[in-house]
Amino acid sequence: MYKVGITGGIGSGKTTVCKVFEVLGIPVFYADAVAKEIMVTDKILIEGIKTTFGNLSYFEDGRLNNKHIASIVFNNESELIKLNALVHPAVFRAFDVWEAQVSPEVPYTLKEAALLFESESYKMVDTTILVTAPLQIKLDRVTARDGVATDQVKARMDKQLSDDEKIKMANHFIINDEAHSIIQQVLALHKQFLEIAANSHSKE
Repeated sequence: MYKVGITGGIGSGKTTVCKVFEVLGIPVFYADAVAKEIMVTDKILIEGIKTTFGNLSYFEDGRLNNKHIASIVFNNESELIKLNALVHPAVFRAFDVWEAQVSPEVPYTLKEAALLFESESYKMVDTTILVTAPLQIKLDRVTARDGVATDQVKARMDKQLSDDEKIKMANHFIINDEAHSIIQQVLALHKQFLEIAANSHSKE
């Protein structure tokens, strides 16, 4: 099955774009949401986190102690790398399970991940989409959505690759600047992916 990866910086609106694809009948794997889920369900991952960051990483009822984890990794890149090295492979496993359960009638799937390039999970898909938006629009969206200060948003952005770096790696682009139609851009890509999926299916 043809696999499409989609990513974008904080506030780019990639989730909104994914919802449009879902309306068109395309299944979407939300890697970031799955990561939060498996951090409390995947036994291998849980043991790895406890071993690396201590038993305080989880409360007695099994919930993740986000404050404890954040206090360790937020301003320490080497510790963040350790956490990602545990979480990313678990997400990869979850994606493989999810992909195997998708109906063969589906022409292609979408994998949404904030760290698609940083985690190198773009290597697991056939093509990629980058959702972009001007910096000020992204800042306005996130400050309004999360109720946080601009400086906090910028600090989160600094932990991801810049759009300029991602543009060099992406295959397709959607501009979400409130001036270009998202629906028209998605429909154009959807048509392309349907054609590619149909051609690859006919060769099998």
